Amino acid sequence: MANTTIGGKLRHAWNAFRSDEANPRSRQGLGPGYGLRNDRIRMRVTNERSIIAAIYNRIGIDVASVSMYHIRLDDNDRYIETIKSYLNNCLTIEANIDQAASAFRQDIAMTLFDKGVLAIVPVDTTLNPNITSGYDILSMRIGEIVEWFPRKVRVRLYDENDGQFKDIIVDKSTVAIIENPLYSVMNERNSTLQRLIAKLNMLDSVDEQTSSGKLDLIIQLPYVIRSDTRRQQANDRRQALEDQLKDSKYGIGYADGTEKITQLNRPVENNLLKQVEYLTEMLYGQLGITKEVLDGTADEATMLNYYGRTVEPILRAISEEMKRKFLTKTSRTQGQSIMYLRDPFKLLSVAALSEAADSLSRNEITAPDEIRPYLGLKPLNSATSGVPGNRNMSAGAPGSPSTVDPSAADPNVDPTADPTATDTAGASDEESLMASVFAGLNADIDNILKGGGDGTG
Repeated sequence: MANTTIGGKLRHAWNAFRSDEANPRSRQGLGPGYGLRNDRIRMRVTNERSIIAAIYNRIGIDVASVSMYHIRLDDNDRYIETIKSYLNNCLTIEANIDQAASAFRQDIAMTLFDKGVLAIVPVDTTLNPNITSGYDILSMRIGEIVEWFPRKVRVRLYDENDGQFKDIIVDKSTVAIIENPLYSVMNERNSTLQRLIAKLNMLDSVDEQTSSGKLDLIIQLPYVIRSDTRRQQANDRRQALEDQLKDSKYGIGYADGTEKITQLNRPVENNLLKQVEYLTEMLYGQLGITKEVLDGTADEATMLNYYGRTVEPILRAISEEMKRKFLTKTSRTQGQSIMYLRDPFKLLSVAALSEAADSLSRNEITAPDEIRPYLGLKPLNSATSGVPGNRNMSAGAPGSPSTVDPSAADPNVDPTADPTATDTAGASDEESLMASVFAGLNADIDNILKGGGDGTG
């Protein structure tokens, strides 16, 4: 509890601008400084300068939007609970001092797309991984694998202590080595993505030449250029025309009446643009994305196809490798696992969400307190709000008369009695009355028949 007295405030008050560390002249122990964030892994120039970076970023954001947890499963591999461990803290809150959990997942996806393979290295652990496997991970970082060995790898990893990238050799059994599931489409030398990058670079070069400010003029002189003297005269005439256009305020020059000047309206035709469009469409199909996914106008079916073909294979590769390397065999036997859980209601509108909530509640799958947070509402925390039940029918609602034990409501009711039994006294009275009525009807019918049989009328 904070000290609210005036003396306590004066003794414990702290201001960020008056601290010793805020002074720019005080740099002892801070380490080297950089104008840009040094721990961020940079993409190759060929990817940064093209539309490929936009595709990487879109898929990376979608991968980062799916949460991952350190969980416990039952005997049927069903989710029971989330384990409150340091590993779960890295997956859900903070992976290291520079990256939150979502930024860490996006970094994994972006590095996979650019490099093709990466290593997730546990930097800080509770115990030495080289001595025992029963350790918990306090922080982790993403590193680029620069050299492969039979049982070890050399990883280029960022050291947060001095702000430098360093090459370290680690065991393959202690780091999660993840390969891009779409490696053959994105990272192979002759893959569709690499061919598209090459064509885009060529198209950029042609565009730079086209927009370089050249006039592309051809001067036809009134004489034949065959001797060195005529060639020198032609060069002098060309240089004179260039000087006229360059030194003129409005770029105006003159030519002789016998000279003919031809301007090329466009460079020589090429089919680079058509090839780029063709490779782009092919890449979209192989990656399972569409233009609507990139511009945010895709419908639900398209997004489900995109998540199923593109996003989930990447998440599955990450979770399986983390489970294999960061959880021991004993932990997996005890039901521990690493699982990614995507929010199923994220892509639904308010109308679709209300229909889904009604269907789930009517079939007694979810309770109101489980649906209300998706609408931005606080849980009710009542006796029945956390119990699944059909609220549309009184017979199915929790606490309704049909679901209450009759013996609990009426203490005079015998719990062992047959509920289908009826009152025998009331039944006997009704039977005697009906018997007397039918007996009277039978006597009247007999008298009528006898009267008609003896000829009396």
